[in-house]
Amino acid sequence: MAERKTLADDCFALPPGVDWTPVDKALARLREGLVPVAGIEHVPAAAGLGRILAEPVIARRANPPAANAAVDGYGFAAASMAVAGSADLAVLAGRAAAGAPFAAQVGPGETVRILTGAILPAGVDTVVMQEDATLVDGRLQLASGLKPGANTRRAGEDVAAGTAALPAGRRLRAPDMALIAAVGVEHMAVYARLRVGVLSSGDEVVASGAADAHQTYDANRPMLLAMIERFGHEPVDLGIVADDPSALHAALDDAAKRCDAVLTSGGASAGDEDHLSAVLQAGGHLQTWRVAMKPGRPLALGLWQGVPVFGLPGNPVAACVCALIFARPALGVLAGAGWLSPVAVSVPAAFSKSKKQGRREYLRARLNEEGAAEVFASEGSGRISGLSWAEGLVELPDEALRVEPGDLVRYISFAQFGL
Repeated sequence: MAERKTLADDCFALPPGVDWTPVDKALARLREGLVPVAGIEHVPAAAGLGRILAEPVIARRANPPAANAAVDGYGFAAASMAVAGSADLAVLAGRAAAGAPFAAQVGPGETVRILTGAILPAGVDTVVMQEDATLVDGRLQLASGLKPGANTRRAGEDVAAGTAALPAGRRLRAPDMALIAAVGVEHMAVYARLRVGVLSSGDEVVASGAADAHQTYDANRPMLLAMIERFGHEPVDLGIVADDPSALHAALDDAAKRCDAVLTSGGASAGDEDHLSAVLQAGGHLQTWRVAMKPGRPLALGLWQGVPVFGLPGNPVAACVCALIFARPALGVLAGAGWLSPVAVSVPAAFSKSKKQGRREYLRARLNEEGAAEVFASEGSGRISGLSWAEGLVELPDEALRVEPGDLVRYISFAQFGL
């Protein structure tokens, strides 16, 4: 396996004087500073599902490997047809079938029975469908209208030998496995799975079990670990760390040894109790981005021993949205898959809302039976049940806007993230 690459120390730096950063500018700047960090390994083709190609898959042989019949019928040379396009051809004994080629030559004025997928015998370049064939006393009679090359597949018309069947950076899906097998590829170069650690911090954060009223169950870590797995990466549970600089320092040291990237939640702002931010600032490289979006707070981006750290908000709703909009495309680059922008579709709104100028808003939403987007009853970022209720997000633009039922809005489905 190739050694893990590292990012430049200033990869997350914003231009001087930047205050509140629009979402699009923040995403563009984040994209500029990232490169793949995962190593490269070679795996059998059968083990490729879900892996990201580090090199193009080059076809070892063409698909199809030889010219063949696309239908059941009779094969012959187009030159055997008269000028008017009709023909009266002698039917040879035997047939051509898939896996059982016809060994003899089909001469001028002759035809042979051929089945779908069979290699075209020597002398054959055209096939008439069985339904259109007329047999009279052992001879095939054809009317006009059949074009030369009809009902045949050319060798390599799908993929030519020696060409790229799949590009580098593609995450392999089940249909890709069929193509890889068809072009005879047995091994391929893929990126090692990106190991993404998830760390929760805060004196008030506890695992499930007995807890006092002032303590909060850790909802972020189970959610983020599940999201990482669904993104196609390898989740690494880094646990919960108290607001203690020494403990945080040790946890980040451990993360740098085990992970290619780290997502944290909580303690990443600039307040008195935001110890994670302070530790990152003192022992690594930290940039705090004030992104103009809702939900969300400043997004902390840093490096610890060369490992990128994404400091997400502590609120689960904000952590989820920031992970989808910022962490997911960034992790795609680090993993070798490239920048993965979420795809939004325009759907009618099933709600009313007014928003002010200046920040992008993401509303928990799902589509109703009519295909219109309805939003969760409350926009409160503490309503975690809204995340479970939702099947996607409605993205409202930075500009001031009034939405009425029936107006088109941008809808981002959770399904594209595997959630």
